[in-house]
Amino acid sequence: MAEAPEKFDAAMTAWREWQDAPWGRLRHTIAEANLVRHLDGPGGGPLRILDLAGGDGGDAVRLAARGHHVTVVDHAPAMLAAAAERAAASGLAESVTCVRADVTALPAHLAGGEFDVVLCHNLLQYVDDVAGTLAAALAPLRSGGLFSVMAVNRHSAALNIAVREGDPAAALAALDTDRSRARTFDSVLRLHTAEEVVPVLRSLGCRDVHHYGIRGFCDYITDDARKRDPAFYADLERLELATTARPPYTHTARLFQLTATKGGR
Repeated sequence: MAEAPEKFDAAMTAWREWQDAPWGRLRHTIAEANLVRHLDGPGGGPLRILDLAGGDGGDAVRLAARGHHVTVVDHAPAMLAAAAERAAASGLAESVTCVRADVTALPAHLAGGEFDVVLCHNLLQYVDDVAGTLAAALAPLRSGGLFSVMAVNRHSAALNIAVREGDPAAALAALDTDRSRARTFDSVLRLHTAEEVVPVLRSLGCRDVHHYGIRGFCDYITDDARKRDPAFYADLERLELATTARPPYTHTARLFQLTATKGGR
């Protein structure tokens, strides 16, 4: 990993505030809805899910509440402690296991774990080797299992700057860079596009790739205070759910999510 775990641990207060904010809640709600499209089927039972770089369990607890067992892997101790605390507070401590490890150096019992689902959400922006990271993330997934990857969408960078900062010159410069900065963790981010990542997934043996957009409208509404109004937020959530798989909003959303099936039919 490019970033030291201490950096993420030190930003826990700001991260929790972000998670509780409308944009944080939308990120998890939309991601969960997209996963459910592929997880809930006839005869479906509890699944073994591996949540890589799972942080404080924002995705894990939601999936555990659906009856699945989730193993959260992260290299930041404070994040894992928060994930365990969140699971316990939800009465799901037995359904969520926390493991401190680097995604590219997983313990043997996880690396060969034959998981049904592997999540790799918001990790690519912190690594240099995208193909190597995705290969390592796919290794614990059984053949026919579901893989989900999420990252900051480079297509959204210039639009976000122009709308939120009102700075067309900076937006113009953003068109030709694949770098940004995360305020919460004070880290350099590497920006990607779904169009770049899809061929990598296919080269690693994935099929049936689906492209979703997360926060296609939220980040371009500049009145953040209004998003905290329950009625407005409910309308915004319905809009985001209706457009997560609908072009062209998939291409301009702040985040992209790709789901894929590993291996042969």
